[in-house]
Amino acid sequence: MASTLHTDQARRLSEHLHDRLDATQTLLDRIRNDEALLAATLAAATRTAESIAQGGTLFICGNGGSAGEATHLSGELIGPFLDKHRRPLPAIALGFDTSATSAVANDFSFDEVFARQLAALARPGDVLWALSTSGRSPNIRRALETAAEKGVLSVLLTGARHADLPPQAEIILAVPSRETPRIQEMHLVLGHFLCEVVESLNRD
Repeated sequence: MASTLHTDQARRLSEHLHDRLDATQTLLDRIRNDEALLAATLAAATRTAESIAQGGTLFICGNGGSAGEATHLSGELIGPFLDKHRRPLPAIALGFDTSATSAVANDFSFDEVFARQLAALARPGDVLWALSTSGRSPNIRRALETAAEKGVLSVLLTGARHADLPPQAEIILAVPSRETPRIQEMHLVLGHFLCEVVESLNRD
């Protein structure tokens, strides 16, 4: 099917595509050179793997696009990621039990939808990956508070650091950007690495 774009429109779109790719590459380069972020990523990966090896469960939560990433990452661990022969690994995306989520939102508030499920299901030694591009989502902050109360290791995947990031987050993976789509893209890159390490250290 022939394109209906005029030549100047096609040129502008091509330039825009290259600009987007350049921006993503620049952000990847910044992450590659961010020693604190790389160290935090390795810590999150190995500590999550150790928790699962010792019988722990991984919980993942987020809002909007980050909710989609939560289900994506849990699916990578329950299903095969790279190794189709290893056992399924325990990973739960919070917020996808519609009866529980709507009941909590209706009877308490939407701020509690992740926290209450975590309070019901999590045990000391489990892990929470909380995805929030801003780090300011009230329901994410409440989930992190509940994780601290329950003795659950918390990992916050967020955007550029700011002064009021939740103090309850034990490990923070702060992508150095304030642009939501770019942050979410990098969360998936980092999330896939986390899954790869968790899988590789839990092959039995």
